[in-house]
Amino acid sequence: MSGLANWFLEDLGQKTFSGPPRKGEAEIQMLSWVLLPICLPVFAITGIWISYGMAVYYQHVCPLNNWSYNVSCPTVEPDVSFGPKICCTIQDIPLVSKCGAYPPESCLFSLVGNLGSFMVLWICSLRYCQLVEQQQQSLLNRLALGAGSVSAMGLIAVSNFQVDSVKVLHYVGASVAFLAVTFYLCLQTVLTYRTAGLLGYNWLGHARSFFTLMATVTLILSILTTLPITKMTKLSPSPLVI
Repeated sequence: MSGLANWFLEDLGQKTFSGPPRKGEAEIQMLSWVLLPICLPVFAITGIWISYGMAVYYQHVCPLNNWSYNVSCPTVEPDVSFGPKICCTIQDIPLVSKCGAYPPESCLFSLVGNLGSFMVLWICSLRYCQLVEQQQQSLLNRLALGAGSVSAMGLIAVSNFQVDSVKVLHYVGASVAFLAVTFYLCLQTVLTYRTAGLLGYNWLGHARSFFTLMATVTLILSILTTLPITKMTKLSPSPLVI
């Protein structure tokens, strides 16, 4: 890990260590890295919504505004090839995984997941190196990097093993990704309090605690709300369904 940190620090801080940067150069460099965590949710959320729109258009799921689900649908439906489905069953609920289960939206779903996992791994590595620079070469920092990396690997499994094709691997990947990223957030909260006290940024630790708590509550609620759907659709039991 120290070799990776040294490589990042040499690359990111080369001008700082070798001499003073030109006016505005350091600010531009830092801004470019700050934009990476912002681009990740924007890219992922946009990609998921586009996948949902494609799934609705090709009648692979029902739209979100449809709250009427039937036990079964007629064998022969009106010849409408595109657009929202006329008859919906519980199998057509637009879960995130279902919106990427069939082509062509599954191609975009995999692309978004693969690129998103790479961005997650990159962000976790940058955060690790930032803490190393702040004299936080601790076990918690290494554990956080490992948890973030495991979360990225789980996201790759979710993206490439569609829920209706390779159900077990999809659910295992989802469980690993969500649990690992929640653990990562908890570790980062502790590490933030360690460094914030030295730098005088205690509010940053409080803010991260709030968002970590919200993420944990959201994870628990997602489990509680999706388990009934799992039983109704007679899918294989899974701790996490998206």
